[in-house]
Amino acid sequence: MLELTTFAITEHKKILSSVQSYDIKNGETGELVGTAVENIGTLTQLLRWVMSKQFLPTTVEVREKPDDSLVFTIRRGAYLFRSRVEVRDAQGQLVGYFKSKFLTISGGFHVYDKDDKYFANVKGKMFGFNYKFLTEDGKVELGEVAKKLGGLAGLAKEMFFSADNYFLKVNPDLAKLPLAKMLLLAATLAVDIIYKSESKGGVDGTDILGE
Repeated sequence: MLELTTFAITEHKKILSSVQSYDIKNGETGELVGTAVENIGTLTQLLRWVMSKQFLPTTVEVREKPDDSLVFTIRRGAYLFRSRVEVRDAQGQLVGYFKSKFLTISGGFHVYDKDDKYFANVKGKMFGFNYKFLTEDGKVELGEVAKKLGGLAGLAKEMFFSADNYFLKVNPDLAKLPLAKMLLLAATLAVDIIYKSESKGGVDGTDILGE
């Protein structure tokens, strides 16, 4: 999976389910390459029906096809004012983490590596799935997320995908850096699974992320 530089992500639409799950596809061919599924206990699932999801912990397991081997996990503990979301590899070792921007209604967040070194900032219309991952100085684009394939991988390839996909394209300079791609893919999933739920009710798809 992490040899790719373009990913398509599709959420499974489930009725009467409090657990989110996604297909991860090759953004060039549409081939299924992995899945992302929340792994939460029964109590947490039940509490989601009576409490805001943002206050409850969650773990997302990302697995590679065809053998469903674990690639990485995304973990967040209980949330109050500023959440920390960790990314850990298949052995449980910390790869990096995300820290939400303090008291911003836009729900933006910063990405750090395991050594606390700043890796990326999220800039754009995050809740409309049209945003970029930039270096701290804003001069280098590490990755781009968009709702449409056009401009990312070519309009001709849209026949492979449904309207429910959104796409991550990683800077080719990171092609041989799987841990960097792991952080970008994890951050893209975290936008949908974690940060969108934290900001429901106060943000619409036109908001620009805070600094």
